[in-house]
Amino acid sequence: MKDIKVILILSAIALLLASCAGARKGSSAAQCRQAIDTAYKELSFAKSEGFAGTVNYTKAASLLTAAKTNQTFESYDACVENSEKARYYIRESRKG
Repeated sequence: MKDIKVILILSAIALLLASCAGARKGSSAAQCRQAIDTAYKELSFAKSEGFAGTVNYTKAASLLTAAKTNQTFESYDACVENSEKARYYIRESRKG
């Protein structure tokens, strides 16, 4: 009887930890996807305004490629970080 209680308690703890880990990953994945989508929209807008030849635009495009790679390998925090850096360079490219 005592062994069953221990197994049930350990199972409940394992289930709780697994559910917390899964929720974080899903949230980070959505944040990564949103950050990439926003950055690509801003990059397209900058290109339409004629800023595609600037060094900052090129840096932004490279960072977005890295962000997509991070997304593929489920490294969502790095994905968001690279997307935010890309957005910075997109803003800088538009300044001139």
